[in-house]
Amino acid sequence: MALLTLPFQIVVGLAVVALLPALERWGWGFWFSLNSVRINTITAIVVSFVVVIVTQRRLLRHPGVQILAYVVPTVTSAFLFAIAVLFFSREGYSRQVLFSGYLLTLGWCFVGYFVGIRYRRIKLAIVPVGNAGVLLDNNTSASEIRELTKPDLQGVRYDGIVADLRSNELTPEWERFLAECTLNHIPVYHVKQISESVTGRVQIEHLAENEIGSLLPSMAYSIFKRICDFFAVLLTFPITLPIMALTAIAVKLDSPGPVLFIQNRVGQGNKTYKIYKFRSMCLDSEKDGARLAQSEDIRVTKVGKFIRKTRLDELPQFFNVIKGEMSLIGPRPEQRAFVEKFEDEIPFYIYRHVVKPGITGWAQVVQGYASDADDTRIKIQHDFYYIKNFSLWLDILIVFKTLKTIFTGFGAK
Repeated sequence: MALLTLPFQIVVGLAVVALLPALERWGWGFWFSLNSVRINTITAIVVSFVVVIVTQRRLLRHPGVQILAYVVPTVTSAFLFAIAVLFFSREGYSRQVLFSGYLLTLGWCFVGYFVGIRYRRIKLAIVPVGNAGVLLDNNTSASEIRELTKPDLQGVRYDGIVADLRSNELTPEWERFLAECTLNHIPVYHVKQISESVTGRVQIEHLAENEIGSLLPSMAYSIFKRICDFFAVLLTFPITLPIMALTAIAVKLDSPGPVLFIQNRVGQGNKTYKIYKFRSMCLDSEKDGARLAQSEDIRVTKVGKFIRKTRLDELPQFFNVIKGEMSLIGPRPEQRAFVEKFEDEIPFYIYRHVVKPGITGWAQVVQGYASDADDTRIKIQHDFYYIKNFSLWLDILIVFKTLKTIFTGFGAK
């Protein structure tokens, strides 16, 4: 377990990824003549490495994360950002040392994963009363969940105990057992808390007053995110605008009708705004009224199938982001007709409008598009998980998952 601690990863890791390349390039005693090039290079490696380690540890807190899949993206993104800062600030640096630091960071992360994989599987004990047993159906490779038969751990070491703390079936014997576990520094969790971490969904049938508070997103991060959205869109325009132009030509040549599909959607604060998309369906596809997209929907054109699968149809929403009506990441906006329908069928549905809608979101990368009320109920639970865990780290995870979605076409209809 010690191999996975943050101090070990930072201290020993930095000695490997920053010190070794410097020694190889500049020799022993290089620290006695630290010029600007050496300082800039070592600083870039140190900062990038720390960002990588902290980011990966944060990503692991969310369900369904196989950190092995994110080693290359996180390491590459951190070092590219460091290079961009050095390049635009016109600061000198050693490409050889920086590249060696990049390769060693990749190696350190891969070795750390395979060395520590035996310690990463969490072992939880379930108290068999109330709703705690539902976790047995959601058991994943990242955790080992065992059901207790009596108030005794029988000498087995567990990372935590899970119980339905609100159940009337919790007997005095079980309550005493849970108190003893706490006294022995074994964490005791409420089933709902663990269920959210395993499924990536927040149950919304009943919300206590303290849970409403926990679903209030950070205002400071909302402002920071708005700034990041604005500049991210502007910086990517040299790439996205030519792609938009080619997509517009393909849509126009494929079928009659306008290039853009403009429709009223419900945004933050339950306010209506106009969303922009490339048209992926035939003309007058909703002449008989609004309805959710289905798998193999006959209304979708040939080009429409491709741009929906690759999410190219969403690119015009960058202008919605510039206008402040949307964010790059957030719950997907729905039509007013669907909103009014789901408000009657799904408890607390309207609360998803507490944040800006997004071009991509947690529900999209985990579940895909919803095609009926039952799918939408699950989708809302994913949206509530996003709102409750509203943070930079979850947004970074969604970005990585979105890139995977673009290449695999997951969830397209």
